Amino acid sequence: MSGAVLLALAGCAPGQAVASTAPHGEAAASAPAPTASSTPPAKTAPKTILFIGNSFTQGAHSAARNWRAGSVTDLNNAGYGGVPALFKLFAEQAGLDYDVSLETQGGKSLGFHYDERRQLFDRSWDIVVLQEFSTLDRAKPGDPTDYMRNIDRLAALFKARNPAVDIRLAATWTRADQTYKSGGHWYGKPVTAMADDLRAAADRARSANPSVAGIVPVGQAWNRAMTSGVADPNPYDGIGYGQLDLWAYDHYHASVAGYYLSALVTFGAITGIDPTTLGAKEKGADELGLSDAQAAALQRVARDTLANGS
Repeated sequence: MSGAVLLALAGCAPGQAVASTAPHGEAAASAPAPTASSTPPAKTAPKTILFIGNSFTQGAHSAARNWRAGSVTDLNNAGYGGVPALFKLFAEQAGLDYDVSLETQGGKSLGFHYDERRQLFDRSWDIVVLQEFSTLDRAKPGDPTDYMRNIDRLAALFKARNPAVDIRLAATWTRADQTYKSGGHWYGKPVTAMADDLRAAADRARSANPSVAGIVPVGQAWNRAMTSGVADPNPYDGIGYGQLDLWAYDHYHASVAGYYLSALVTFGAITGIDPTTLGAKEKGADELGLSDAQAAALQRVARDTLANGS
């Protein structure tokens, strides 16, 4: 029988589809089951981290100061990137999401930030890193009395906003000008002494205040870099051929290498990630002019410092 005859018997015109003659239930059974529309999981909010400090946090006197400033939020709108911007880039390369902010003022103590700037940061944060003036007390170098009082005030403020806030104290580096120049508080002592004293003060503040979760051992990483031959321990004698100078031209602030090491230690301490996993080709080192070998050496110093619980 021809196709046209079949269509006619079926009551269809040529070119028109033939309706199924299967029972209704059978047709329903053969139809694909409807699928529920899948809703993508909500994106987890980034962790918030605030850096409070001075020129040592800003990256002053180095190319790090304004580097990648747009990647972080400067609460003072001063356009600084510094150590917070390095931390941000390290975290991104490790697949971590942090919303990074900083509130800094050169040459000031933590007391200044509490007294004059707290309206800028009096809110809930997940993590706060506090960096004190380099000698702890400008009038009485090495005296931790005001440092400890200001840690208590700031910790109470942040805990009131978020009882689970992770507060860390940055123990900074030895200043060469305070060690090698007469009149310096640590004059005549080993180059490691000032950093060790600053660390002791941070440990004391942590012991006295249970709100402090830990120490960021930047000064101990600098000490390790110098004692292991990675960095020059004395920028005044001109002997450290082939070694990195961690200080800037004033032998007080850090160089790019010094801030890079500071940020590596901060990254490892906060995230628990081995800084060497960033690798010798890490982006920040390349952009700031450090060689692959220098980046790798500083990453190893940071790793070893943290691994030893320094």
